[in-house]
Amino acid sequence: MSESASPSPSILLVGASRGLGYAIAEEFWKRGWNVVGTVRGSTRTRLHDLADEHPHRVAVEHVDITDVNQLVDLRRRLSGRRFDILFVNAGTANHNQDETIAEVSTEEFVRVMVTNALSPMRAIETLQELVTQNGLIGIMSSGQGSVANNEKGGHEVYRGTKAALNTYMRSYAARQANEARSLLLLAPGWIRTELGGPDAPFTIEETIPDIVSVIIAKQGKPGLQYLDRKGKTVPW
Repeated sequence: MSESASPSPSILLVGASRGLGYAIAEEFWKRGWNVVGTVRGSTRTRLHDLADEHPHRVAVEHVDITDVNQLVDLRRRLSGRRFDILFVNAGTANHNQDETIAEVSTEEFVRVMVTNALSPMRAIETLQELVTQNGLIGIMSSGQGSVANNEKGGHEVYRGTKAALNTYMRSYAARQANEARSLLLLAPGWIRTELGGPDAPFTIEETIPDIVSVIIAKQGKPGLQYLDRKGKTVPW
């Protein structure tokens, strides 16, 4: 692929070191986008390899989004840039997903809630000024965040944190009602990743093209939507 110097669209992808995050970064790069992806910690990742191979198109930044000061530092480092898309890919699960909300420890509940709900919203609030006025801001949610679709229960802690994320994003959208930016909550489905586990029915290779296509297609459509990877609306 040509490393052209002509203007290309750009994405700031928070959480791109592995799994879905890295695959999304790679797919955007394949489609001609400039990519700034973030990783947590100092361990070398596949994103570093991609950036070394394509330094004019891919860059790596370091941030732990649970640390507010690191988010502020990231915004400062990128202050001279503007992105067409800001997408936050962050998520974790409690160690025992069979436990109920009554059984989970307070410490474990706080860890998952901070990672899945509080920190992604803080990332958006902190980094939103880096996004063009008609750009897109999105977060990786989950179909398990749908209250309407919760008819079987299970995964209570994870479900609750994703439902909270969706609610906070709706509140953010209400505050941004007069803005031209597109807002997206994306439910990718059950995918074979470290988080999804080996029993998930879909592979990264099968799903990533659809995920990226939905993100790109949402551009230029102001307001918040909660969509699956096929672009279908997920019930709140």
